[in-house]
Amino acid sequence: MGLLCKIFQVVVVATVFFLPSFGQEKCAGVPGIPGTPGANGLPGRDGRDGMKGDPGSPGPMGPPNGLPGAPGRDGLPGPKGQKGEPGEKGEVGLPGPEGLPAFLDPEIQEVLRRMEKKIMRLEGVLALKGMIQKVEEKIFATNANEVDFETTVQQCQDFGGSIAQPMNGDENEAVLNILKEKNRYAYLGFRESPVPGEFQYLDGTPLNYTNWRHYEPNGKGAENCVEMYTDGGWNDKRCNQYRLTICEF
Repeated sequence: MGLLCKIFQVVVVATVFFLPSFGQEKCAGVPGIPGTPGANGLPGRDGRDGMKGDPGSPGPMGPPNGLPGAPGRDGLPGPKGQKGEPGEKGEVGLPGPEGLPAFLDPEIQEVLRRMEKKIMRLEGVLALKGMIQKVEEKIFATNANEVDFETTVQQCQDFGGSIAQPMNGDENEAVLNILKEKNRYAYLGFRESPVPGEFQYLDGTPLNYTNWRHYEPNGKGAENCVEMYTDGGWNDKRCNQYRLTICEF
């Protein structure tokens, strides 16, 4: 009985609270005071970039005489232009102060002394190697090349000298010393004249010194050049043979 009484009481209470009131007006209550706003939340994440918009229309031109803009970057260099016309020749300048004669200038004299020493040393070295022979003011030299007569003449000219032309016994001996050192024959600077058997210098003047071997010359017009043997004697010879180049300076 006790349990039934309690169940009944619960049902009655529920009916009172949950059943609507019929035939009664609802009473409107007085609005309350609004509460304080809450704190701001954390910022949201950035959204994705939108599409690039269309370019806007150009703005109006600025007023005249405005400030110039910054200069642009240098462009690539253009092609080289044509050479211009030479300008007018300038006026001759005033003459400089008169210098000392070379023999009175101590600097020039010192340079000349140094050059002389170097040349003397060079001559000594070449002489020891059998490359040059000196007779008074004339020097005979070889480059050890063996060529024909015409090439010998040309090479000596290219070197600033001429083919060896001994004018006396001393010069003939100097050329002979080179031949002995190299054990070669060499052409001399003589050619046969229009008269067979007669020889002359290359400028056409007659010889003032000869050292022909016995029975030479004997080519009778067939051998137009002259060579020196390693005994110092001369022999007429064809000009197309290869002989040691000896020049004189």
